[in-house]
Amino acid sequence: MAQNASGGRLVAGADSSTQSCKVVIRDAATGTLVRSGSAPHPAGTEVHPDAWWDALQAAIRDAGGLDDVAAVSVAGQQHGMVCLDADGALVRPALLWNDTRSAAAAEQLIKEAGAASDAADADAGARWWAEATGTVPVASITAAKLRWLAENEPENAARTAAVCLPHDWLSWRLAGHGPGTGGLEALTTDRSDASGTGYWSPATGDYLPGVLEQALGHVPALPRVLGPLEAGGRTPAGALIGPGAGDNAGAALGVGAGVGDVVVSIGTSGTVFAVADRPTSDASGLVAGFADASGHYLPLACTLNASRILDATAALLGATLPELTDLALAAPAGAEGLTLVPYFEGERTPNLPDATGSLHGITLRNYTRANLARAAVEGIVCSLADGLAALTAQGVAAERIILVGGAARSAAVQQAAAGILGLPVVVPEPGEYVADGAARQAAGVLLGALPQWETAGTATVTAHATPDVLERYRTAAQAKGRSAT
Repeated sequence: MAQNASGGRLVAGADSSTQSCKVVIRDAATGTLVRSGSAPHPAGTEVHPDAWWDALQAAIRDAGGLDDVAAVSVAGQQHGMVCLDADGALVRPALLWNDTRSAAAAEQLIKEAGAASDAADADAGARWWAEATGTVPVASITAAKLRWLAENEPENAARTAAVCLPHDWLSWRLAGHGPGTGGLEALTTDRSDASGTGYWSPATGDYLPGVLEQALGHVPALPRVLGPLEAGGRTPAGALIGPGAGDNAGAALGVGAGVGDVVVSIGTSGTVFAVADRPTSDASGLVAGFADASGHYLPLACTLNASRILDATAALLGATLPELTDLALAAPAGAEGLTLVPYFEGERTPNLPDATGSLHGITLRNYTRANLARAAVEGIVCSLADGLAALTAQGVAAERIILVGGAARSAAVQQAAAGILGLPVVVPEPGEYVADGAARQAAGVLLGALPQWETAGTATVTAHATPDVLERYRTAAQAKGRSAT
């Protein structure tokens, strides 16, 4: 049992994301992919967790089952509020990270902390949250969702005997627990996902019961926070269950990121996160001071406008995305002075929610299809450079960029990243990084140490530094900030 045909032990990793569940089964020692499966999740910002469980079971079946698997771990979407009653039954559907009804509750929590510490200091509340939890509350944070629950559904708040996160609940179900079985004491989580709740401190490793009392009105049972390689139990079939992780921490494990590495992910939105050797505390709220899944920390900044800018520019030019890449590569670095500020839907880094995009430096000479394509690519990378700057301003070491996400396959994006960010850029082979990270964690639980799996197809990108591009971009972007004030 739990061996493949060649005698190696197998491990499974699951990525329970907003859109779907993906399962990979790999050789524990080498990381060789043996098989995989997937299943969709329903759309929406409020989802019944049973849908996640059904999708996990379907993805496991699609991957050929877990009968021969020695360890399994689940990584998942962060922040989602899963409330259980005293019997382990779900109190209500889960509110996901992208449910914004808790935005006002987040603001209330900040104001209340400020009033309790120094009413004369407008920044006191944000500073308290940053120092206590590493993160200034926004709508996505679990604590804000609990405050919304207490204010809008007091009966459900009173019924809530335990609060956990999506990956916690799925790991609990894998261990044989579920509605009507009780077993709340068997709930477990990991540092990375706990750090996104707003009621756990990455710096001290402790829950903050006062925050829960303030948010929910009482202190419910909470998952035990496991160490990076600590098993949380076993499946009924005997497979070890790893601690799991939040999705970004899972991705960091999946691409083999270590201290000094910065992962830049370019998808619908952009994220810039680093593996750091100490916690961060950013009262501006730009950097979320999360923990990672290896025992270190995972400060993270996000941008709102990433691959959709490429989609919109390609549509404007009547080009496919591969054709947009070719156009961008045909233009010189810097697009002959054409600069796009890609705040098409506001921006998070910097915090300009009502900003719009703009095109600067237009001349008769440079207003070409190729330069516009190049300016779109460079605008996205410059925006991510602001995220990187927010991290380094917190003292985070940045020695290498690991470029991932759908847009990372574009040679134009790769070239711009290497030239603008000014650091070595590596591009891993496309894969299910979050599920792979969960599988690597499961292997670490099984073997006693994280294995060093080889990442096939990783490319290293070099380009001449183009600091003038970033300088022009920041001059144009700062005008946005001035106009907003």
